[in-house]
Amino acid sequence: MYGKMHSACLYGIEGVMIGVEIDLANGLPQTNIIGLPDSAIREAVERVRAAVKNCGYRYPQQRVTINLAPADLRKEGSAFDLAIALGILTTSAQLIMPAAEKMLLIGELALDGSLRPVTGVLPMVEAARRAGFQAVLVPRGNAAEAALISGMNVYAADHLQELKQKEQGTGGCDASEPGEHLASLSNTAPLQHVLPFPVIVGTGTAAQDKPPVLAEDLEHLKYIPRYSDAAAIPAADGLMKEDYSDVLGQNHVKRALTIAAAGMHNIVLMGPPGTGKTMLIKRLPGILPGLSDSESLEVTKIFSAAGKLKDAHSGLLRSRPFRSPHHTISGAGLIGGGGLPKPGEVSLAHRGILFLDELPEFSRNVLEVLRQPLEDGLVTISRARAAFTFPARFLLACSMNPCSCGYLGNAGTHQRCTCSPARIAQYRAKISGPLLDRIDMQVDVPRPKEWNEQGPSMSSAEMRAEVNRAQLIQAERYKDLPISWNSELSGAALRRYAYMNKESSQLLHGILESLGLSMRAHDRIIKLARTIADLAGASAISSAHLAEAVQYRNLDRQVFTEE
Repeated sequence: MYGKMHSACLYGIEGVMIGVEIDLANGLPQTNIIGLPDSAIREAVERVRAAVKNCGYRYPQQRVTINLAPADLRKEGSAFDLAIALGILTTSAQLIMPAAEKMLLIGELALDGSLRPVTGVLPMVEAARRAGFQAVLVPRGNAAEAALISGMNVYAADHLQELKQKEQGTGGCDASEPGEHLASLSNTAPLQHVLPFPVIVGTGTAAQDKPPVLAEDLEHLKYIPRYSDAAAIPAADGLMKEDYSDVLGQNHVKRALTIAAAGMHNIVLMGPPGTGKTMLIKRLPGILPGLSDSESLEVTKIFSAAGKLKDAHSGLLRSRPFRSPHHTISGAGLIGGGGLPKPGEVSLAHRGILFLDELPEFSRNVLEVLRQPLEDGLVTISRARAAFTFPARFLLACSMNPCSCGYLGNAGTHQRCTCSPARIAQYRAKISGPLLDRIDMQVDVPRPKEWNEQGPSMSSAEMRAEVNRAQLIQAERYKDLPISWNSELSGAALRRYAYMNKESSQLLHGILESLGLSMRAHDRIIKLARTIADLAGASAISSAHLAEAVQYRNLDRQVFTEE
């Protein structure tokens, strides 16, 4: 006897449809799972066996072969348990499920038959929708996440026995069975859909020998998402409690952060301890525009694949991610890795901010792996059997001290720098030239001169308004291109949209000659000047815009001066 169910697994951050084929044959009772399963899938045999018996079903005393197709794709996780269990029950005719090929089955089984949630449901359900499926059955804990994909009917259950329904005109499950206590959400409309296939209790004979008997509607399994549209999702602005108006002075740093947010430019803040570097960067998400619909789905898929989607009831993630790893992080933790690689911090910060506090304290080898994502906006991890590509287009924000003691250039105070020139050079050498070349803005954060300063201070609302105006200009300019920000310009697009007059070109050429900058720095200065022009509402880049952009490359100018 042969049966087939449909499940899915993760391949990187994308879902892949997997066919779960069941074959029952005469022979010694044993169960084999083939198709490159990992240890968690092999152990599914014992979980499924115990769950089937504890739910009152009979585990076949035959030779059971389970194939996970395609067989050449390595698979991992416990999401196949539900599909394997239902495949065995339908193939042995203990359940009859006509048209089961129309439904995706995802879930881990406990030994008593209860369903446990798994990670990565969102990309799996999206893959099912692309494959033409219209329904998915998941554990109750994954229902809200699965419902984020439009066009899919989501059915949720807490226990395997909830699928056992009485036949028409016969006895069946009594009210004490696990399915009886499940009710639809109290704040939803009346349910009108039923499970796309009827489920009845079989007689133990071959399913094809008995015509399917329609069961009563399984309305208690239907899941209606709490938020039916984006308008019901709380605005990201209301979640931000910290404001730039709380920061004393530092208006030139706020101006730099506004430019960085307006064009998604990488930035590093340098200054003595306690000048507010970390505080300034932690308020940066509050002035960034929210995620678009396509960006929200993209970011939510990454968090789902990494198992970090904590509250799917609130809908897709709408605020840009802010990741701040500790300086002891490994290269695999930052970029991603594993037998079947998982997203790292750079991918979790996709479309958002990656904050590296005290940049020189990170291992140099770890920092060097940032070169590819900063340049290409993606990470490629190669293994013997396959290569995985993760998106990683983020704003890199860093903070650092000017030297190891932190007080270099802190003149006029009782705290003096005690570092020798060799020690200062050793401290800064932890940041390589190629990495520094990829950071658009290098801004000094000096110690405030007046602690009781009462002058006007820019607020997050004012900075956010400027950023939004610049972002709207960029959205209109790049509407026909696959980019959204000035920092993503390159090649012919950079020459076309970052137009400079003759005077500006001559000024930039003189700066390159005097500072000895690379061609990468040349392009990044132009892109930064393009953002400054957008904030000013100018159509072309002027000499003033270029001069301001060059002023934000402090480390380049300091290195040249020292040499």
